[in-house]
Amino acid sequence: MPGIDKLPIEETLEDSPQTRSLLGVFEEDATAISNYMNQLYQAMHRIYDAQNELSAATHLTSKLLKEYEKQRFPLGGDDEVMSSTLQQFSKVIDELSSCHAVLSTQLADAMMFPITQFKERDLKEILTLKEVFQIASNDHDAAIHRYSRLSKKRENDKAKYEVTEDVYTSRKKQHQTMMHYFCALNTLQYKKKIALLEPLLGYMQAQISFFKMGSENLNEQLEEFLTNIGTSVQNVRREMDSDIETMQQTIEDLEIASDPLYVPDPDPMKFPVNRNLTRKAGYLNARNKTGLVSSTWDRQFYFTQGGNLMSQARGDVAGGLAMDIDNCSVMAVDCEDRRYCFQITSFDGKKSSILQAESKKDHEEWICTINNISKQIYLSENPEETAARVNQSALEAVTPSPSFQQRHESLRPVGQSRPSTARTSSSGSLGSESTNLAALSLDSLVAPDTPIQFDIISPVCEDQPGQGKASGQGGRRTNPFGESGGGTKSETEDSILHQLFIVRFLGSMEVKSDNNPDVVYETMRQILAARAIHNIFRMTESHLLVTCDCLKLIDPQTQVTRLTFPLPSVVLYATHQENKRLFGFVLRTSGGRNESHLSSVCYIFESNNEGEKICDSVGLAKQIALHAELDRRASEKQKEIERVKEKQQKELSKQKQIEKDLEEQSRLIAASSRPNQASSEGQFVVLSSSQSEESDLGEEGKKRESEA
Repeated sequence: MPGIDKLPIEETLEDSPQTRSLLGVFEEDATAISNYMNQLYQAMHRIYDAQNELSAATHLTSKLLKEYEKQRFPLGGDDEVMSSTLQQFSKVIDELSSCHAVLSTQLADAMMFPITQFKERDLKEILTLKEVFQIASNDHDAAIHRYSRLSKKRENDKAKYEVTEDVYTSRKKQHQTMMHYFCALNTLQYKKKIALLEPLLGYMQAQISFFKMGSENLNEQLEEFLTNIGTSVQNVRREMDSDIETMQQTIEDLEIASDPLYVPDPDPMKFPVNRNLTRKAGYLNARNKTGLVSSTWDRQFYFTQGGNLMSQARGDVAGGLAMDIDNCSVMAVDCEDRRYCFQITSFDGKKSSILQAESKKDHEEWICTINNISKQIYLSENPEETAARVNQSALEAVTPSPSFQQRHESLRPVGQSRPSTARTSSSGSLGSESTNLAALSLDSLVAPDTPIQFDIISPVCEDQPGQGKASGQGGRRTNPFGESGGGTKSETEDSILHQLFIVRFLGSMEVKSDNNPDVVYETMRQILAARAIHNIFRMTESHLLVTCDCLKLIDPQTQVTRLTFPLPSVVLYATHQENKRLFGFVLRTSGGRNESHLSSVCYIFESNNEGEKICDSVGLAKQIALHAELDRRASEKQKEIERVKEKQQKELSKQKQIEKDLEEQSRLIAASSRPNQASSEGQFVVLSSSQSEESDLGEEGKKRESEA
């Protein structure tokens, strides 16, 4: 009969929450079948025991058969066929309910025996297997828990062997028990039909034989119907036997094939790591903090869905969102003396989770899968091929560099070079330079043979690449106690803008162009690809001080200035288009690989989701510096104009004084010559008060002379 639902025996070893959820549905169906069969058994037993109540018991049986279509079996695959069949049975039984008399022997053999066998043997077998499976599952969980708590630092071979053997035994026992339990539940789907149809068939055959002679109700049409039902039952039985044989063979094959997978940490040589996955699922231990220093670990099933990491507890119908892993960062970490731990940090840095994988293979595959998903490779048409191509191109694009100190020594002038010392950088050089970088699509932006810096220069170095020295001063310590050292004024003390940000240095490399924002994005891509491929997760944290004069990287512990970038040399700055935590700027410096020309170096940093704020602060600082320069030039021009005006004013005052003196002299000359002209010509001249006084004095003198 079609429409038989089955549990997938092949998925018993994975034991995923979906399988457990499906198992719960089958168990619920078995419970419903048991309840229903108990009721049917009681009804048929009532027919057998009480001949006087045979009519009422038959009526109840008919009623139960009519209510079959109202039952809500979770696995009712062919309910319509069964409902129609049982409905027809119920009609016939209802018609014969008043005609039954003595059917004890026939009913006991043909009706009660099959349903009793199903109830006492098959249903009890399901319950027994359920209990055995639950015990095996609990033992396996306990073994896994003990295995997960194995110490990485204090390894004990004997304890590790015992725990590993315990995991192997418990897992094998759980797998075998689960497969047999699934087989029994699948078989129950056939047996429930047989257990329903065979008693009814036996009952009707008993009724036919009882009313063989002249029964009006038992006609040829009903006999044909019963014959078809008997044939259907035989077909179901043959199908069940064939399916049982197939499932048994599958169990044997899976037991042989799954034997190496019982070991919790398989050999990576036999099971290689796939680094191009964009989907993964499996059990992980999640770390949950319960206090300041205490924490607990919960084992849950995790799976990726698009750009989300989902978690699902055992028995749950569906999973819940654990974290958005688009543009996230993932790295391996050491946590509480546990092996195979890794940390996922969300794109905004506000949420992080620490998870523990079961094996080294799962550990590396989870990290690679989450890293591929964070790049949104899963949105492409063929994610795995795209991931393989991206990883290959990133591997070819990466040009590992020597340490920052070696690069610094190479950039020094010949006269100032120091004796080379054997120092080991925090990140060191990572392989030889790539020869395929020039084939990239953006090779016009980044120098083909440039190395990538992964560390920051040590504070003890005096000459810093990319750092303009003002008035011969090198890097010095910022006094954390606010005391002035030797009366020297801080170079940023009079700056209008002082903004401090927490940043982590990702790397730097020399670039060709400094006028295109794409150079910053390409530098970010190459540095992040280099870190991902070479598993460089360590980052140097610093404080970035933005002022109107320069950008400073300050050590947060010692307050030592690591690097100083003059603001006029910062010619380009940008944040990542999608991940706002990443930002970078291009510094135009003298020297580099060609001492006679200017070179441009792009520095990439990661912040706590403040990339845009830092770029805005740098832009504001440059605007303030520009306005300050314009104001300074305007002030100088205004002073020059005032000096010219003052000079012109002095010249004008001097000219006016000269004109005033000339006018005064002309008046004096006119005053001395006008009286003689008046007496001779008889003209009157109006004199000023001073001149009139002088003329009066002159006339009085003349009178005195005439009188004398």
